[in-house]
Amino acid sequence: MAIRTQPVTALQATGGVFALLVVLVILGPLAAVIWRAEGLSGLRGADWAAIRFTLLQAALSALLSCLAAIPVARALARRRFRGRTTYIALLGAPFILPVIVAVMGLLAIFGRSGWINRALEGIGAGQIEIYGLLGVVLAHVFLNLPLATRLLLQGWLAIPSERVRLAHALNFSPSDMRRHFERPLLAATLPGALLIIFLICSTSFAVALILGGGPAATTVELAIYQAFRFDFDLGRAAALGLMQVAICVAAGLLAWRFAGAVTFGSGLDRPAMRWPGDTARARGFDVGVLLLAGLFLLLPLLTVAAEGIGAVFSLPLSTWEAALRSIVLALASTALAVGLALPMALLIASHGRRLGLEAVGLLSIAVSPLVVGTGLFILIFPVADPVALSLPITGLVNALVALPFLLRALIPAVTAAEASQGRLADALGMAGSARLRHAILPRLRRPLGFGAGLAAAFSMGDLGVIALFSAPGQETLPLEMYRLFGSYRTNDAQGAAVLLMALSLGLFWLFDRGGRVNAAA
Repeated sequence: MAIRTQPVTALQATGGVFALLVVLVILGPLAAVIWRAEGLSGLRGADWAAIRFTLLQAALSALLSCLAAIPVARALARRRFRGRTTYIALLGAPFILPVIVAVMGLLAIFGRSGWINRALEGIGAGQIEIYGLLGVVLAHVFLNLPLATRLLLQGWLAIPSERVRLAHALNFSPSDMRRHFERPLLAATLPGALLIIFLICSTSFAVALILGGGPAATTVELAIYQAFRFDFDLGRAAALGLMQVAICVAAGLLAWRFAGAVTFGSGLDRPAMRWPGDTARARGFDVGVLLLAGLFLLLPLLTVAAEGIGAVFSLPLSTWEAALRSIVLALASTALAVGLALPMALLIASHGRRLGLEAVGLLSIAVSPLVVGTGLFILIFPVADPVALSLPITGLVNALVALPFLLRALIPAVTAAEASQGRLADALGMAGSARLRHAILPRLRRPLGFGAGLAAAFSMGDLGVIALFSAPGQETLPLEMYRLFGSYRTNDAQGAAVLLMALSLGLFWLFDRGGRVNAAA
């Protein structure tokens, strides 16, 4: 449904200014890196292999994540059971937790010494080799299945209860429900979810570093890091960065093209009712899907918790100081991300799609945070000490990383709110802050809370830019955990992993719970 043209409000105009600032903050450092590269050198054979591997693993990871998410989201939308909201919150744990913690749990189950390989050895069936393409794809599915589930679940929850009641009155069969409800909502939500997850997987760094298995399984992100960190070949790193930008901008433009709201019309927000054709077989299938998804996603994290919980209260003081530093940084980064995203979403939903402004939010995925961090170092070094500004720079980059997810959640919600409430607001003469407060914001609480929770969790688990800038006394908790591992203090590192897991999940839960309205509906 097209949105009626509205005058640009002051808040929407602020969104335009913010969009310009985002472009400058991302493209400025990229230009600085290219300028310092002394020309773009030719890419090596290994670099082209990294590009091919990046495309292959990202495509496979996105496809498998979304295919697995369809039955999970469908089951959650159709079933009401005690602990459902807790299940949904815990289901997102792998995506919102630091990658190093999630992969540690994955290795405990699927690694060479993991539970599955020990069981296979016990029956003489050999071992599963997790390193290489299989491990990278498995880890990406593990990390992104919750996000795909939440994105698709929002489509199911957008179906008004009145439409389901009408389907009951018309004696719809399961095939009728699929044809008239499920296929249209998947057509609206699945392409965007696929492309968003492709973008995430194409910028993979930590997963490839841990599970890549050598040069044959190197991503572009990892190749950029190696060019900067080990070779200090800025020309090659810049060329790789531009190739990554080309890949991700193409996917981002497609995501912008296919992003849209699920349009089943407005409703009266009545409680959901059981779907027509709900048989015992369908209920059993949904229960089985939820159990398998829960085991796959939560068992590795429970293993990490079991191995490290005993060491939490014996952690050194420096670890607790790093934890406090990470909390403050996460809250500041989240406030900045939400402050940027809300005005931009309002402008894009009303005017910006035809201006192409939605693509601005995808720049922070298209340009590697490592490249942005290095470019900021180059720009700041002549006028100030970048190390002294490590925490503000990290917070800024973290906010930019979270911006696409906030926009992806907010833009369809703003579009739907204007479609359902816009005419009433016009009739009542609502404009500006009154329109936002009474007609729009109440319908944004769910996606806004979800997006803010993601931003806080991402910032808590960041181990990228801070590693480039940090100095003694400025470590965040992920960096402190990494250094504990590097110094072979395994018990302390496992305790830090449990603390980091608890803080990341806790911040996400706090924001997400605050944003949920009528979660049972």
